[in-house]
Amino acid sequence: MNVVGISGSLRRGSFNAALLRAAIEVAPEGCVIEHADIHGVPLYDGDVESTQGIPAAVRELKDRLARADGVLLVTPEYNGSIPGVLKNAIDWCSRPASDIERVFGGRPVGVIGATPGMGGTRLSQNAWLPIIRVLGMDPYFGKSLYVAGAGKVFDAEGALVDATIRRLLTDYVAGFAAFVSRSR
Repeated sequence: MNVVGISGSLRRGSFNAALLRAAIEVAPEGCVIEHADIHGVPLYDGDVESTQGIPAAVRELKDRLARADGVLLVTPEYNGSIPGVLKNAIDWCSRPASDIERVFGGRPVGVIGATPGMGGTRLSQNAWLPIIRVLGMDPYFGKSLYVAGAGKVFDAEGALVDATIRRLLTDYVAGFAAFVSRSR
């Protein structure tokens, strides 16, 4: 089983990139989570799309998503909602609209996130739900993971050092993998 994980933060020391790396580490046997980098995805511009087509970085991401058995969005929370860079990448991947079914349709999706604040990305994760619905994805609701106080959960190198969060992440990833497996 192949899951594509996308961190919604571009920051080098991103807690969400660290959470994605930890999810990759704890993935159960038979489940491979691959990190898809969105650094090369430009800001969406309909003029670019109509004159130059879909950028190479977007085509690559779309193809990875289309081949995946599931998608794991690892989302920060910016100003009480979703991060623009991750939304931008998903918006590009929905172009042209005729590709939405191939890239997203019926694909299982999980959403987790980490923040240094106390809210644990609850608002961001909830804000993704209408987008997931419009794209026709199949959201995983079996478990949830909202990592608050991320500065204390990861060490200076970005390794997950909190045993409770590691257990919760392991449980989440195992549940999501089982959900994806049932969806295949």
